[in-house]
Amino acid sequence: MSVVESLLQFSSTGTLLGALLLLLVLYLLSSGYESQKEGKEPPGPKPLPLLGNLLTLDLTRPFDTFFELSKTYGNIFQVFLGPRRTVVLVGYKTVKEALVNHAEEFGDRHISPNFRLMNEHVIIFSNGENWKEMRRFALRNLRDLGMGKRGSEEKIIEEIQYLKGEFDKFEEKPFDTTRPVNYAVSNIISSIVYGSRFEYTDPRFTEMVNRANENVRISGSISMHPFCRMNPNLPKKLLEVHLWITFSFVSPIKSGKKDSYFHEENLMMSVTNLFVAGTDTTGTTLRWGLMLMAKYPHIQDRVQEEIDRLIGGRQPEVEDRKKLPYTDAVIHETQRLANIVPLNLPHMTSCDVTFNGYFIKKGTTVVPLLTSVLKDPSEWEKPNSFYPEHFLDEKGQFVKRDAFMPFSAGTVKLQH
Repeated sequence: MSVVESLLQFSSTGTLLGALLLLLVLYLLSSGYESQKEGKEPPGPKPLPLLGNLLTLDLTRPFDTFFELSKTYGNIFQVFLGPRRTVVLVGYKTVKEALVNHAEEFGDRHISPNFRLMNEHVIIFSNGENWKEMRRFALRNLRDLGMGKRGSEEKIIEEIQYLKGEFDKFEEKPFDTTRPVNYAVSNIISSIVYGSRFEYTDPRFTEMVNRANENVRISGSISMHPFCRMNPNLPKKLLEVHLWITFSFVSPIKSGKKDSYFHEENLMMSVTNLFVAGTDTTGTTLRWGLMLMAKYPHIQDRVQEEIDRLIGGRQPEVEDRKKLPYTDAVIHETQRLANIVPLNLPHMTSCDVTFNGYFIKKGTTVVPLLTSVLKDPSEWEKPNSFYPEHFLDEKGQFVKRDAFMPFSAGTVKLQH
């Protein structure tokens, strides 16, 4: 290549890069001007081109960074995860106002391109009539199958015996509770969703549990890390995990026509959603409970004393819950402090909305910071401590707390 050709090529490349940079600057300026015309934007740290505010965030614990930013910018602020504008809602009153009192405006899910591979057939990452119909169908049938009633209680009590047997194998020596607890929870959900339980040594079952945990891990990475979403292998891996669980354990379903919501793909993927989501959240909560009982033996002793005094040596049942206010308070406080869904799943505005004086455009990603609700100092006496008295009145009776939102609030939550 001649010197002239090289200079021409360099000049052409330089011109192209210059044009792209100019377009980027014009886009940023015009989008800012457009937002100013429409209304006052939520405040927030100034973003860098393309990177946004990524350099200021701890992407391993973004909820901690968001909580710190709220001290500067208030309970409604915006950050840019790469080029994507995200509005963060902080504190009980703000989150409740959005998810309960403005449920329609903030009710959609933000679905990243990777999740769009599956969103036509899932409950968790889906919007519109399909989501509403599948959610209604799932809740109705889970109730019919005994969720929260005697039918599921019998399955739980049966599985407890198997879990105790696993614990006994360690002969009171220290051990990791993760696998046996996950297996027990998975078996209870399997009994309800699939109609049967599995042996803890069944390689197909253990593989299913491991893949379910992997599904949650990948989903979390994709939902909060913008550049993970650019990795072409992640959506493929996520879909592989989801489909393996689905086709390994769900029998073919003879269902309605494809133009209805009740067809084979929709029902099979919905069942897999229930298994994956229920396994991880419940198993994690139980492990937190075991850890907190070990860390605070005086609280464990008080729970045991209440059970022995009011129930005796028989197996506790769901109906006994009303007799055990302190035990109930400990369970709720475990969920509050465990804080296993600190960011909630990303929401999205379904329309333009003016919220608490700020204009938020349709299609904006919204993160309700649940950790800020569960540790809101205006709602909890000791927000960072394990304090069961948060759920007890002066007479020692159990009391419900509106700020208890371990999973979400409003019409978009799934019942746990």
